Amino acid sequence: MRLDEIEPGRECFIDANIFIYHFTGVSEECGDFLTRCEEGILKGVTSANVILEVLHRLMMVEAVRKQIVDPPNILKKLQRNPDKVKQLSDYGANAEKIVAMGIAIVPISWETIIKSRTVRTHYGLMVNDSLVIAAMQGEGINALASNDEGFGRVDEIDLYRPTDI
Repeated sequence: MRLDEIEPGRECFIDANIFIYHFTGVSEECGDFLTRCEEGILKGVTSANVILEVLHRLMMVEAVRKQIVDPPNILKKLQRNPDKVKQLSDYGANAEKIVAMGIAIVPISWETIIKSRTVRTHYGLMVNDSLVIAAMQGEGINALASNDEGFGRVDEIDLYRPTDI
């Protein structure tokens, strides 16, 4: 299903790629979706691990865009050059905007981490994706905004994806 098909008032969990596509200007649909959350039309929720993933990925994008490092091996190049990391700041400012959008950020408890193992075993998802599903289950949310096809294997959720990527 498409992002614009989420009914008003519905609570929706937001995966990292939706934020990344918005902040990097790749998807207008993701921006429109997040605006609906900000305006209170939708109830956006994400988790602490998603925010960390957004921070990490936006840092890599910023380093390339500012020509601080060139691909490939962006992470290694930054790890070896802390002075280059110190030149990066936009990624953090963008991530802070998530809270300003009215997106609720839920913590990841030890119980959620343990529960995610069952999700991985059942659906064959990677760790971060299984944490998303376990966090959704813990919050009683069954709508997910993501462009990750792997979530399509999870029967008990409604997956909403951007179509302009």
